[in-house]
Amino acid sequence: MHLSFLNLGLLATGAAAHGAVTSYIIAGKNYPGYQGFSPANSRDVIQRQWPDYNPITSCSSSKLRCNGGTSATQSATAVPGDKVTAVWQQWTHSQGPIIVWMYKCPGAFNQCDGSGQGWFKIDEAGYTPASGVFLDSERPSGWDIAKLVGGNKQWTSTIPNLAPGNYLIRHELIALHQANAPQFYPECAQITLGGSGTGNPSSQHKAAIPGYCSDGDSNIRVPINNRNIAQTYKIPGPPVFSG
Repeated sequence: MHLSFLNLGLLATGAAAHGAVTSYIIAGKNYPGYQGFSPANSRDVIQRQWPDYNPITSCSSSKLRCNGGTSATQSATAVPGDKVTAVWQQWTHSQGPIIVWMYKCPGAFNQCDGSGQGWFKIDEAGYTPASGVFLDSERPSGWDIAKLVGGNKQWTSTIPNLAPGNYLIRHELIALHQANAPQFYPECAQITLGGSGTGNPSSQHKAAIPGYCSDGDSNIRVPINNRNIAQTYKIPGPPVFSG
């Protein structure tokens, strides 16, 4: 009996150290997210189901695309220029980039798996020396991801000029707080874009997921507490598509 309670406590502690997008605000409307630990309570949501808070630790993992999520029953509606806010119920790590990606589905959501060279960035944030320090061992952090630390923190992006259609939107946090041991936390949701946009990102803006990074890349495998490395950071992946 005591062992069972201990195991539950350890699981709760491990979950508390990580995080996931748990809800969205899109074009001013609130959308609940998927509850990975309570799936029966979140069957009809715009977010593709994710199994747990555990990190993905490799650029080649099959879970990297949407944290293992493959489907959702609902979609949000928006037009270019609308704001998309992702909400993390909890987050604790202060080093690493924030990247927001989109992907245009060729047809219906239930036939859209996000495969191929179709992902493009609409937003990103990394390290700004003027804001604080690079190392994990010092404060304040100069990484924008530090703004999410704590409960119910948000990141807001603007949907660029894009042609109407069904899109996946993917919010990704890459936690770099452990030296040479990156942790990826991505979640995807479904958005149907209307309006009269015409934008279509070119090949230079597109990447495959998995495929946009390699485990040995210097901006993936980062010795975060080594004072001898240059305290600069290039966010992985193609340039942001601004529309």
